[in-house]
Amino acid sequence: MSIEDKIKWNKKYIDTPRLLTKREPSHKLTKFVKDGKDKTALDVACGNGRNSIYMAELGFEVDALDISEVALNNLKQNGIKNIKTELVDLEDFTPKKSYDVIVMTNYLDRNLIKKLTSSLKKDGILIIETYMHHENNTKANSNPDFLLKKDELKSFFDDRYTIIEYDEFDNESYELHRMRKQSIVVKKI
Repeated sequence: MSIEDKIKWNKKYIDTPRLLTKREPSHKLTKFVKDGKDKTALDVACGNGRNSIYMAELGFEVDALDISEVALNNLKQNGIKNIKTELVDLEDFTPKKSYDVIVMTNYLDRNLIKKLTSSLKKDGILIIETYMHHENNTKANSNPDFLLKKDELKSFFDDRYTIIEYDEFDNESYELHRMRKQSIVVKKI
């Protein structure tokens, strides 16, 4: 596990406690995922668990992954039984099972996207929503390796997937910096 990343994210959550407060789940998730009875979900880089909690409340069995013990401990305090948290370094992560829904928000690892698509069940939904390079971004020191290029998310999916929706938008008002995002919702066929 990358000790530097773990320290950085734990510090970020400790120094910015509002990141651990209850927040709305991803709009894409609430738009495209409704029923979860007897279904499995994976929340990659779950942070405070906003998407995990939403899916668990729908009846999904959720695997929630993050590198921050602070974030995962905060999520565990909700006491939701159908959320299993796991401390992982996502740079070395490979899913061990298949899922009906996979969600990855506010995190980008291009190599991981390929692993996630192969872990999606037939008719499963993958939702990715993360930051992109844009001239109106206010976080000046963003690492370009962690910013998508224009329309880049579309390039990860071939004819085995149907793109249900793709868009670009300004991030949510509760985030620390104004950033442009891309999102994609795909279905495995």
